[in-house]
Parts: sequence; C-alpha cells; structure tokens
Amino acid sequence: RRMQKIAILYDASQAVLSTLDLDEVLKRILALVRDYFQVHRAAILLLDRENKELYVRASNGWDEGSDKVRLPITEGLTGAAARLKRPVYASDVSKDPRYLKCASSTQSEVAIPLMLRDEVVGVLDCQSDRASFFDAETIDLLTLFSQQASLALQNAHLYSLERKRATQLQAINAIAQQTTAVMEIDNLLKQVCSLILQYFPCDHVSLLLLDGDRLTLRAQEGKLTPCVLLGDSVPRSAGVAGKSLAGAKALLECDVRQFQDYVPRFLETISTMCLPLVSFGEAIGVLTLESASANAFGETDLQPLESVADICANAIQNARHLAGVKQLAYLDGVTGIFNRRHFEMRICDELHRAERYGNAFSVIMIDIDNFKQVNDDFGHLLGDEVLRQVSNILSQQVRKTDVVCRYGGEEFAIILPETTAGNAANLAEK
Repeated sequence: RRMQKIAILYDASQAVLSTLDLDEVLKRILALVRDYFQVHRAAILLLDRENKELYVRASNGWDEGSDKVRLPITEGLTGAAARLKRPVYASDVSKDPRYLKCASSTQSEVAIPLMLRDEVVGVLDCQSDRASFFDAETIDLLTLFSQQASLALQNAHLYSLERKRATQLQAINAIAQQTTAVMEIDNLLKQVCSLILQYFPCDHVSLLLLDGDRLTLRAQEGKLTPCVLLGDSVPRSAGVAGKSLAGAKALLECDVRQFQDYVPRFLETISTMCLPLVSFGEAIGVLTLESASANAFGETDLQPLESVADICANAIQNARHLAGVKQLAYLDGVTGIFNRRHFEMRICDELHRAERYGNAFSVIMIDIDNFKQVNDDFGHLLGDEVLRQVSNILSQQVRKTDVVCRYGGEEFAIILPETTAGNAANLAEK
C-alpha cells in the first residue's frame, strides 16, 4: 500500500510540475483526481485573501452556474476546510448543514485545503453521487496529493505574476523534475544542494534536517570553508537557521556579523538566507544559502526560493517514505533484525570490497540447538520469543559496523567487515 502511495505521488509530481501554465496545471490536477481516484465531480477553489472568499478556478461536473459563485470562507465544507486547515468530509451531504449545493446528484463530499507552509491557498473539492464514497485511505491519499497540487499552483502563480524572472522559474521547474526522480535520501540531498548552487547566485548551499531536538548538517555544496562537518548538529533553536525554523518563515541576514546569536558554519560567510523545510505542516529542517558578500540576497529572491524549499521538503519526505518501505523489505518480521535478503546483498558488497582493496572480512554462522523441541513443547509463540532474545544478545555483542541477520529458521549470520578469521573466532566464542 505504501509503495502504491509513492507511485501515485511520483506520477502526480511528474504530471502537475511539468508545466507552469496555470490553466494547464488546473486541468492536469482535475484529470489526475478523475483517473486515480475515480472522482468525476471536482473543483479547485482559490483563496481571495483580501475579500476572504473562495472562488472556483476550475471544475468538472458542477451544475451550470455553480462554477461562477464566490463563497465566503465562513460557509460550506470548502470554507470549513480553509478555516480549519484540514480535510472536511460529509459522508451524507443531506445530513450536513454545511453543505452548499453545486450539483443536484451529490451524495458525499470531501474538501481538502491546498496549503503551502501552513498557509491555505485554496481548496480541492471532490464530490460523488454515492453516499460514504470516500474512505479514510482515499482521503489520506487525496491529502498527500493535494500537496503536489499546491506546489504546482504556487509555481504557476509565480510564473504568471513574474514572467521577467523566467530564468529563476525555469530553475524551479528543473529542480522539481530532477528531485522527484531521485528517491534515495542521501543522493537527493546532494542533488538538491548542487541544483540550487547551479541556478541561484550564492557561494554555498546546506541542508540541515531535524533529528529530535537538534538540526543536523546532512548535505552541503559550494566553495566556502566549512567550520562544521557532515553529521554535526546544533540545538534546533540555534542561530539564524533555528530562528527561521521556530518562526516557520524565511529569514535574510545581510550581514551575519550583526546577528548576535549567529552560529558560524563557514569561515567566509557574511550574508545568509535560511528557509524552513515544511511538508504539509510538518517542519523537517532548514535550507540555507550563504555568500561571502554582504547584501547578497534580497526580498525578490524569497518567493522563488520558498517554492524551491517547498519542492525540496516534499521530495525529502517522499524519499523518506520510500526508504521506510525499502527498510521493511530487508527486516525480519519476527526478530526485527536484517533478513536473508539483506545478508545476501551485503555479503556481495563485502566480497567486491575485499577483492578491490585486499581487505579481510569474516562471517559467523550460528544456529540454536534443539530449537524444534522448544517449538514442539512450548509452541511457536515462545519459539519466536527465543529468536528475539537470541537476536538481541547477538546485536549487543557486535560492533556498529557488523551486520546481524536471521539467515532462516533458527539460523543466524553475522558479517564482520575488515575482520580476520582469528578475531572472528574470538567473537564467535564470546
């Protein structure tokens, strides 16, 4: 099921982020809602912030004239979704006083806010002729899809407002397309830094991701001299990056020498821009651009780079989802340690490394004596507990670089990189 989500989100990203024409984006969003979710009555309403109204910008299947109305955000399921910043569902519209009729045959309706960085830009409204048509899983997937739609709308809006910035907008589109094609997290982070450095004027780009209550430097590219290493971390509230994350907004510092709590990451940095990475309301880190010149960044840089930050945050979350799915494929369901599939993959890697560099490595094979009798006498539940406790003992006795796997049944294998047979024998006896 999670792989299906990844596939749908990937296809949606490729489709809606492949154009910057607003009408084309809206058309593709509605087509994807129709084709993936079998929803033949849908509309995209955009928010008029000044008048606090939602207006229909594109629709399929609404009664004639309904697509011309403007709805105050105090009315309807769409207004409720915009105010509450979460999906609102009526499984039977005849029993929901918030329902506003837009098609005579509608029986159920779900309204999902389109959001960027915790700000509502519109609502995706989906309706069906069947009561209780939308189950929890479909609403969850539509909610994830709405993030892609929000990014696409933002990109199109930027393009329509600021055609003079065609180069920057083409860069945003290129980054969107290229980052959605990279699904391995470390490669993605490096790619993001390289692309931003290529398309935007700065000397260095860094990505810091949240790890509990700390911000950890996960990737960087550029020509400045680093003061910190990859993997180093600081409290999540530290420096300009921490202030940006806490306030959930981009920050410009024209001269960091004037910033009292500045935490230096590069020797030559004078000006910096920090942009929080937020994916559907969840803060996941900070994107930073650094320059050795004062006043290197201006307010006109904010909007396109905020779009880049949104695209990057979404790509990072997708990569994390995929990494989670991959991790599950290599874990044993009973013990939680690696399975035979992972063992076979890792031992091939170690063989190639040993052949290339001439390093030794060893493998310990272990099985539990009389395990069948444990299962026969006490049952498989106790047998599983024995497997779990043995795997815990093995994991506690090895180095972090060693790989403990359940080989099959009551058999275990431990891969010991750069370990001689003698040292492996000592560990086996232990």
